[in-house]
Amino acid sequence: MSQPPPTDQAIHVRVWQELQRASQDRDHEWRTPVLSTSGLDGSVQSRTVVLRRADGDAHELVFYTDSRSPKVAQLRAAPMASLVFWSARLSWQLRVQAAFSVQVSGAPVDAAWLAVSVSAAAAADYLGAEAPGARCSDGGVASGDRHHLAILTARVRSMDWLELSSHGHRRGLLSGEGVDWLVP
Repeated sequence: MSQPPPTDQAIHVRVWQELQRASQDRDHEWRTPVLSTSGLDGSVQSRTVVLRRADGDAHELVFYTDSRSPKVAQLRAAPMASLVFWSARLSWQLRVQAAFSVQVSGAPVDAAWLAVSVSAAAAADYLGAEAPGARCSDGGVASGDRHHLAILTARVRSMDWLELSSHGHRRGLLSGEGVDWLVP
């Protein structure tokens, strides 16, 4: 006998639980979503990012990046962006529309750097002598002495949740008011 479909609230709770798990579990498929921003030339720019924290109460997702990366300038110019998460294990796709803020200094950045810097490999991601995407002739591994860690905070505006199932696909637009069920 099949289970009844989850309630609107249960879907909200489960989505945020999975996002929180993904921020802590390196093997969770939602750990590395695709972030799409508006390029400064009007093009769409997409890349994989690492989810660092998920806060369902605040409706926020947090990512780290190099403050000199093109996505920082793009998000400052046009803070609305999209994230796409896919999990084969869950058979779920999640598309998120969010308003991003960028923080490059202050106590939260200092705390994030302190946590990241305990791993030499992770710290190296933010210590590059050159900005991400800069041309280099030596393989690009030169390290600087100052970190360039920035925190990207995504304030979630909406989530488009899609469940693929042999019993029938389900799709809903999740918002603060509940779930608007859509044709998959």
